Amino acid sequence: MRNSTIFKTYVAFSVLYLIILLAGYETLDLFLKPILIPLLAFGTYFYRSFPTKKALLAALLFSWIGDVILLFADIAEIYFILGLVSFLTAHIIYCVLFNKQIKARVHKNKIAFGIGSLLVAFYLIGMLLVLLPSLGDLKLPVIIYASVISIMLLFAFNGFLVWEKPGNKYIFVGAIVFVISDSILAINKFYAPIERSSFFIMLTYLVAQYLIVVGILKLNPKKAE
Repeated sequence: MRNSTIFKTYVAFSVLYLIILLAGYETLDLFLKPILIPLLAFGTYFYRSFPTKKALLAALLFSWIGDVILLFADIAEIYFILGLVSFLTAHIIYCVLFNKQIKARVHKNKIAFGIGSLLVAFYLIGMLLVLLPSLGDLKLPVIIYASVISIMLLFAFNGFLVWEKPGNKYIFVGAIVFVISDSILAINKFYAPIERSSFFIMLTYLVAQYLIVVGILKLNPKKAE
């Protein structure tokens, strides 16, 4: 299948890109980073039709825009803010996307959902307590962004409880890894430098996007009528 070949190409290019980052050639970002998410988008585009396909493509589009804008974040703060807005939009679309997936089970485990909700809330509060003292004028944007990615994770966890396997696992793990990626980025930028932060941010980011896309496709194995 054409989309399967494209996904394998994405994995291969991601590995090559991560090796280059690990070797310290971060200046090659400008040439390699912009081609990665489009590969996932093409793989999705050539997949069979399903109801939320356009939403998934939109989330990948805004992620790609954020990737490109953040390449210039060292030049001026405005690029970081614009990148934040792009990824914020992508996460909001992911929330809508997750909410629209077909549920295999009508009733979810309310106790498990309650515990998961508390853990997500603890993450959000803990992260903000760590970051707020050093955010300056970016307090409000970062609070909004952290809240949205936490909501995205909660939607993914809710889906984990009601969606079909194995798609539910792919998406939930992908959402967790996405939050880890954003957390590493935030801590490195606002709290304390992390050694080889670019490598760890991109490793988790690329894995997260791949898992979410594959998970959504696994939840939609048949052609939409």
